[in-house]
Amino acid sequence: MVEGDGGAEPDDTMRERVPENSRKFWLLLDADRRLVAGLLLGSVFVTVVAAGLLHPTPVKTLLTRGDPLETLYQALVGSTITGVTLVLTLSQLVLSQEQGPVGDQRERMEGAMAFREDVEEVIREPVSPAQPSAFLRSLVKLTKRRAQAVEDAVADIDDDELSEQVGTYVENLSGNAESVTENLEGSQFGEFDVVFSALNYNYSWKIYAARRIRAENDAALTDDARAAFDELIDALELFGPAREHFKTLYFQWELADLSRTVLYASVPALAVAVGSVLFFDPGDVAQGWLALLVAAVTVVVILLPFAVLLSYILRIVTVTKRTLSIGPFILRETDRSRSLDWGETEATSGEHAGVDDEE
Repeated sequence: MVEGDGGAEPDDTMRERVPENSRKFWLLLDADRRLVAGLLLGSVFVTVVAAGLLHPTPVKTLLTRGDPLETLYQALVGSTITGVTLVLTLSQLVLSQEQGPVGDQRERMEGAMAFREDVEEVIREPVSPAQPSAFLRSLVKLTKRRAQAVEDAVADIDDDELSEQVGTYVENLSGNAESVTENLEGSQFGEFDVVFSALNYNYSWKIYAARRIRAENDAALTDDARAAFDELIDALELFGPAREHFKTLYFQWELADLSRTVLYASVPALAVAVGSVLFFDPGDVAQGWLALLVAAVTVVVILLPFAVLLSYILRIVTVTKRTLSIGPFILRETDRSRSLDWGETEATSGEHAGVDDEE
């Protein structure tokens, strides 16, 4: 791998780059948000029931001593209304980005069209794909073709070290590009698959590595080889803003979906909360365990909007954290014990350096 700034090449896929275990990663990103919300609510239900049954004081005494449930329900009513208000604020924030005078809308349109024309010029197509997945797929395929052009351009240069560096680089880029292209095939925008597949293309490190190889071997490169490197870097640099644009659109889509879902969930939550305050008295239930189950179920229903909100925000903030920077900037640590100089290991195990891409 390319040595520089004390860094080691990070893995290509986001799963390999993220330090969390597979279950946590699945919960944060892969899992359906409705399932995540259900798991959160299930955990609350089990915890409440288990605590009530395992407590040394009888359940009936716990629920009827004072007014714990009435106090809880009143607090949950207030928090549910506050949560709905927060979601409405988020909805207004999303809508505000789509509203504006005609001059602003025209400027946005011109910027989008200018970028598409830049991509069309690079991919040498009269019209770039309209679907986000196809658009990203065309850019990924382009980087693979240009990487292979770099390998062909240095094939005639009598420099074994350069050939080995380029060969390893192109092999890694091509493998990553093929995997991402396959995952993008048939993906529909609005689902997380498009953004997740794009996150698995480690373009930042590829830009850094290509620029590093070119700079270190500039004297040995021919004019054709330099031009091939420049074209590859240009293609990789186009992928960055394209991915960020679609990521932003996905976040807006997700926030709009979140707002609608929370508003739907708030109706039964408020109904159960108000009904529980007015009509549910655990003292009227003969069996203490039955009263505990009713209390746990009502609490779970009232917490439904919060669980939905939490499940969506978990994924949004996780992706945001992993894509804070655009381009090859150093934001987190990576292990120096991994290969540094395209297969040569120099550092001792456990030593760390701060080279990695934005993910």
